[in-house]
Amino acid sequence: MDNLVVEVGMKLNKSLGYYKKLLKHYGLKQVFKCRTHDLYFSKSTSFDGLTENQIKNSCVRIRNPKNTDKIKITELMNDGYKLVFDTIKKDYHFKNDNMKSRVQLQVIKNIGLVVYYDNPDYYKFNLDEQRKLLLEELNSYGFNFKTEDLGIDKLRTLHYGKPLFSKNQNG
Repeated sequence: MDNLVVEVGMKLNKSLGYYKKLLKHYGLKQVFKCRTHDLYFSKSTSFDGLTENQIKNSCVRIRNPKNTDKIKITELMNDGYKLVFDTIKKDYHFKNDNMKSRVQLQVIKNIGLVVYYDNPDYYKFNLDEQRKLLLEELNSYGFNFKTEDLGIDKLRTLHYGKPLFSKNQNG
C-alpha cells in the first residue's frame, strides 16, 4: 500500500466550453467557480529532484493576495523567503448528487486547461489502482484518457518553463 492520495491533473486539448458541455451532458452540474491568484514563497529556489507535492509543501502559499497581506509577505521575505511562483487560474467545479468530490476544470496561466480529480472512495487502493480508477471515472464522463497518460505538474512546469508530467499531481 502506497498510502498516498492520488490526484490526476490531465492537460486538455479542447476548449473550456467543450468540456463544460461534455460534463453537463453526462449529468454533472457546475457547483462552483472562482478566479484564484496564488503567490508561493520558499526559502529554496532549487527544486531539482522534487515531486510536485514536495515542491508545494516546501512553499508557503498566499491565496488571493490583497493589500492586507502585505504585512505577511514582508514578514516572509524578512525571514528569508523568496517569491517563486505567481499563479493565476480560473476554476470550475462539477459534480452530481452521488459524487464525494468534484471534477475541476482549471484554466491556469502559462499552462492552459487542466482537469483535476481525486476520489476518497479510492484512497484505500495503491497509487496505480487509484490512478486507474480515477481515469476510468473521468472517461465515464466523456474524457478519453489511457492508463499510461501522464498528468501535468503545475509547479514543476512553471519552474522549469516546459511541460513536466507525472502519475500523481499530489505525490
